Amino acid sequence: MIKTYSVAGRRLAALSAILLPLGTACATPALAGQFVVVDEKAPQEISEVSRLYVDGELAATFILDSDTTRKAETIQTVAGRVEHTYALCGEIVIRTPEGKTETHNVSSAGVLHNPDGHVFQALGSANFTDFYLIDPNDPDVARHHPGHGEACVVATS
Repeated sequence: MIKTYSVAGRRLAALSAILLPLGTACATPALAGQFVVVDEKAPQEISEVSRLYVDGELAATFILDSDTTRKAETIQTVAGRVEHTYALCGEIVIRTPEGKTETHNVSSAGVLHNPDGHVFQALGSANFTDFYLIDPNDPDVARHHPGHGEACVVATS
């Protein structure tokens, strides 16, 4: 069977062959910079599993235990944005001074202001009930919303 194409059809096919890869490349946001998040297991922690979401997307998972007491993750940022929302979600198991174990939900949110090039510590306070990111060298880069964040609520049905 012989197929024939009009000149317009050949031009459309050629144009599609050029534009399709460009459309795919443009669909992925350009990455502009990066920052680092470091999470360390506190002495009273038994284990920790926490997830870091940046701008609503999973950016890193931290799994800490007796074998892995520190983890650093490099987070890529999208070009053209200087403010990024973040959420820390998961759970931490601690040993109380009385020797009992307690599980605390990690659920917090905040905003990072131009975080590129910064190194943030993932910290817990208020007896492991409040969690946030901070750059100890520039505390104004991160703003934390105290208390549990709605960003970590999982829909159940």
